[in-house]
Amino acid sequence: MKTALVILAAGKGTRMNSDLPKVLHPLAGAPLLVHAMRAGGSLAPDHTVIVAGHGIDAVRDAALDHDETAIVVEQSEQLGTAHAAAQARSALTGFGGTVIVLFGDTPFVRPETLEAMCEAAARHDVVVLGFEARDPGRYGRLVMQGDELQRIVEFKDATEPERAITLCNSGVIACRAALLFDLIEAVGNDNAAGEYYLPDIVGIARARGLSATTVTCEEAETLGINTRAELASAEAAFQSRARAMAFEDGVTMPAPETVHFAFDTVVGGDSLIEPNVVFGPGVTVESGATIRAFSHLEGCHVARGSVIGPYARLRPGAELAENVRIGNFVEVKNAAIGAGTKVNHLSYIGDATLGEETNIGAGTITCNYDGVMKHHTHIGNRVFIGSNTMLVAPVQIGDGAMTGSGSVITSDVEADALALARAPQVEKPGMAAKLMKILRAKKARNQRGS
Repeated sequence: MKTALVILAAGKGTRMNSDLPKVLHPLAGAPLLVHAMRAGGSLAPDHTVIVAGHGIDAVRDAALDHDETAIVVEQSEQLGTAHAAAQARSALTGFGGTVIVLFGDTPFVRPETLEAMCEAAARHDVVVLGFEARDPGRYGRLVMQGDELQRIVEFKDATEPERAITLCNSGVIACRAALLFDLIEAVGNDNAAGEYYLPDIVGIARARGLSATTVTCEEAETLGINTRAELASAEAAFQSRARAMAFEDGVTMPAPETVHFAFDTVVGGDSLIEPNVVFGPGVTVESGATIRAFSHLEGCHVARGSVIGPYARLRPGAELAENVRIGNFVEVKNAAIGAGTKVNHLSYIGDATLGEETNIGAGTITCNYDGVMKHHTHIGNRVFIGSNTMLVAPVQIGDGAMTGSGSVITSDVEADALALARAPQVEKPGMAAKLMKILRAKKARNQRGS
């Protein structure tokens, strides 16, 4: 079944009180728009069309960063949802499949729900996504007769029996492409706002003798984000769901309410996630790993049996093999670390390759940046790096080599060699006492002078 997505993302989001377009506000580490694109992407659509307006350049960048095949079209004037959807017509010229119209600020629609809408669209002319509302409030009501959707009634126009209906309109619609744009052409703007509303196509379709139906979902899937408070509530809802899924996958979290996942976090079973761990985008943790308290991970891969933290930071490009140890106050960036290697204390490993069974002493730094360019450090297998070693890249340390504590290594070290690069110790007997006497006398003079 051929499908296309049309995602409406033109609104400014005035109630956000932000210069950032509403659909670009982040939820679980990704813009709201990306969540909608990911949900629709499960259908493997032939086309994804983003209808943008406010901040179109930034919206285009975000959309193409997620899907370089996406098409971004402009709605220069925001004249309602039907007008917005109409802007996608030229981008879908010749497309004969089903179009699903989504909203860029509605991030929780599940792929399974969209699949059900596609299946229904094979049997009906128009399909509307509905939900049973706990508090229907001012939502539009879906008036059904059997499995046929008779009409959508706005609250202000509804009779008392119609207001008692709890099946409400989400605004998400599926329809064959040619029919969708044909129905949109017939939508008028005879309303208080003077706007063209997409749900009006249901009444137009029924008046033409066409069929319409409803697919239902949980109310939480239809949650739209209009304010920062709603964004915070959506974040809480996402995290609650992500934690529940992690438990189902066999992950242990003693304090789950303190663990924060990103939209794409993957954690294998029998892993332990201690309190106050934050996952940024792009993290995969294999089974049996331990992420200790107060660690932050982003754009990294942690293999089976590895232990991270506490207070560790894994930045993008960190690739950890099995049984690696990354300890407290260690930062790793763009570095591959071999199996069984340990970086346990107060170190920075950036732009580096570390072999297997290597030990990195406390306070070690790979000095990767010369002020203009980044340079690579290569450390072999079974290397022992002494505490407080500075490795000035580009530099290579051969297999089985050692560096003395406090060394500044600026040249390659061959395999099995010991490298020492520090000034010899100088000792002056009695000098400490003399120096303290001089300093105390100076302090006393200064105090008398003041």
